Amino acid sequence: MGEVSTADRAARVPKQDRSRATRQRLLEAAVACLAEHGWAGSTVSVVAERAGVSRGAAQHHFPTREDLFTAAVEYVAEERSTALRALFPEGAAASDRRAVVAALVDLYTGPLFRAALHLWVAASNEEQLRPRVTELELRVGRDSHRIAVELLGADESRPGVRETVQGLLDMARGLGLANLLTDDTARRDRVVAQWADLLDEALR
Repeated sequence: MGEVSTADRAARVPKQDRSRATRQRLLEAAVACLAEHGWAGSTVSVVAERAGVSRGAAQHHFPTREDLFTAAVEYVAEERSTALRALFPEGAAASDRRAVVAALVDLYTGPLFRAALHLWVAASNEEQLRPRVTELELRVGRDSHRIAVELLGADESRPGVRETVQGLLDMARGLGLANLLTDDTARRDRVVAQWADLLDEALR
């Protein structure tokens, strides 16, 4: 029997699976480009080249630039939420609160937050982009809050608990901003430790 050619093997891969893989490569490339080059330097052509697909294929999946970048940030936000849940598959005990706080802070100190920040800046000047990014951020924010409540074992029926959890997420966002220009690891570790202690007091 002769060898199976690359084209034959590719033909055997279901079209839907190939399409899904292409879409994922485009989303990952878009986030990387946005984090590295900002909105101005992140065109569909640049993303398509980085993903190793044609511009036409990129536009087949995402007809507009706005479609591509809002979908990319949403995709990675969902991936990060999934990864966060995977760290604590059975929830987190009170003794793990420092680990939970550190994991939540990490959501705001990686490439996703940097990419999202570029998207926010662009949305402030792009009327077509602004409502889509605003809606996305509201959804991501609600999801982050829900995950935080679950992992911390917080009872939001008690006065002040909801605000305490929201304060944690606001603090994490601030640490993410501080980390954009310099490596803020040492100070961040001290703040995480302090917040874990405060949460133990507030949530007991």
